[in-house]
Amino acid sequence: MPGTDQVRQQARRVGRNEQSEQSERSGRRPRWAAEAGVFLVVAFVAAGLFGAVQPATGIPPEVVQLTQFGPAVAVAAVALLWPGRIRDRLAGTLPARERTGGTAGRRVALLLTPVLIIALCAGGGLLTSGSLPVTGPQAFTHPVVLVVAAQLLGACAEEIGWRCHLQPLLRTRFGPVTASALVGVLWGLWHVPVFTHEPAYAAGFLLATTAMSVILGLALEGVRSNRLLLAGGFHTLVNLGMLYVTDETAAATAPMVILGAACLAAALPWLATTRRAAHPAPDRITDATARGAR
Repeated sequence: MPGTDQVRQQARRVGRNEQSEQSERSGRRPRWAAEAGVFLVVAFVAAGLFGAVQPATGIPPEVVQLTQFGPAVAVAAVALLWPGRIRDRLAGTLPARERTGGTAGRRVALLLTPVLIIALCAGGGLLTSGSLPVTGPQAFTHPVVLVVAAQLLGACAEEIGWRCHLQPLLRTRFGPVTASALVGVLWGLWHVPVFTHEPAYAAGFLLATTAMSVILGLALEGVRSNRLLLAGGFHTLVNLGMLYVTDETAAATAPMVILGAACLAAALPWLATTRRAAHPAPDRITDATARGAR
């Protein structure tokens, strides 16, 4: 039998281990919240600064909006403060060798969903106004190729923050639908100028961002590579549709409400599919993020 001193030492070691584990559990959430808070503050501030200087640059907003680079700057800020976590956070962001397997269909469906959204918007516009305000490429002074490339760059600058960083971070705390919806609400609120319009306009926009975020979050669940290009491609296609096919960029209330309804309708099949699949546990990307959340 061990002596009294040995028993006491063992008891002290167990006590210290339990205190350490309890402290780690209690401290994990504040550290997670701090990371999310820094990201959001920097994303909002940087977007505001970029928006303020854009007129001086002469870059037309239909080519690219500099505010889109706010989330990318926020990711850089998080990387500077927590360099040990950012690799796990951004796991799967870039292309990598992998068997797409069960995610190949979702990748294709994700990039086809913007076509459905714009088609629904066009149909809603025809029903409500009797016309479809298509904007031809000749209406802009810049080549279509330049506009598309700049739109993709701006969309990826947004998505590296919202879908490649914040989504996996929240996914460690919530299920895929809840995490995606929360990111969508924050993404919508980040578009501060939208809320200078009528309440119905802002509500339609917020509905659109939330529904699109749910689509993106569910589509990227379990995807282990190219998450940035997939999210950026989806985002770019929606923006190009709004620019060339529908009238959402004219700041009119009816088209924005139609956009919100169209995005919600497009999200319903994704939600139905997710309910059937019922992801029981976080994927590899989420597991990696969880290890970096401490």
